[in-house]
Amino acid sequence: MALLCPMAFGINLVRQLYGRVRRPIFEAFGSDRYSYLALNDLDRKLRKYIDFENGFFIEAGGNDGLSQSNSYWFERFRGWRGLLIEAVPEQAELCRQNRPLAEVVNVALVADASVKSIKIKSARLMAFIPGARSQDEEAAHLKAAIEVQGLAEVPEIEVPATTLAEILDRRGGKPADLFSLDVEGYEVPVLQGMDVERHRPRLVLVETKQLPEVLAALKGHYRAIDQFSHHDYLLRTDHPL
Repeated sequence: MALLCPMAFGINLVRQLYGRVRRPIFEAFGSDRYSYLALNDLDRKLRKYIDFENGFFIEAGGNDGLSQSNSYWFERFRGWRGLLIEAVPEQAELCRQNRPLAEVVNVALVADASVKSIKIKSARLMAFIPGARSQDEEAAHLKAAIEVQGLAEVPEIEVPATTLAEILDRRGGKPADLFSLDVEGYEVPVLQGMDVERHRPRLVLVETKQLPEVLAALKGHYRAIDQFSHHDYLLRTDHPL
């Protein structure tokens, strides 16, 4: 999630709450007016590339399944199905309630399959795994998470961990049409754990400040084809499986 000033975050939150009240009413009449939930209009921008029916998505950083979701519109209006991966147990349970058509996996994604659990700062939309960034960057992120979301505290909890490759190996099926990755600075380890030689989503939408490192983790199989915001990039493989 992008860092927003408290006022901007508050305005965005009010809009989300307003939309949540109206969204199901409008959807009942076939309208998607309040169904674009992604931050920075990422879902609208994605339509240029994946506006087709019955696709398959993976969204890592599922949060509650609705807030700033990049996959919701495609599930609701194009019949997509997919995986919502969320590390924080309470948020994963909200995913299950809010997105009953999606398969919800309550784990943190890591690089190494031998890692079975990991500690995470449970900061709702801005939850993060300590150690992925410098101490100064983490302190700034934690301060912003508390301020913009009005959190009384940010507990550090231990959650189950696995690699994306393990999840996809167990699940089987066709390669994903879209992998949406928003894990607050931990995107490189997540991609290292995908095993790009065996699992290669057609498109990867990644929030990152480390694009060269992201592309290196993907071992030359992807290239950036669009930039949706100052740190949201769309990558496409030229070597589909």
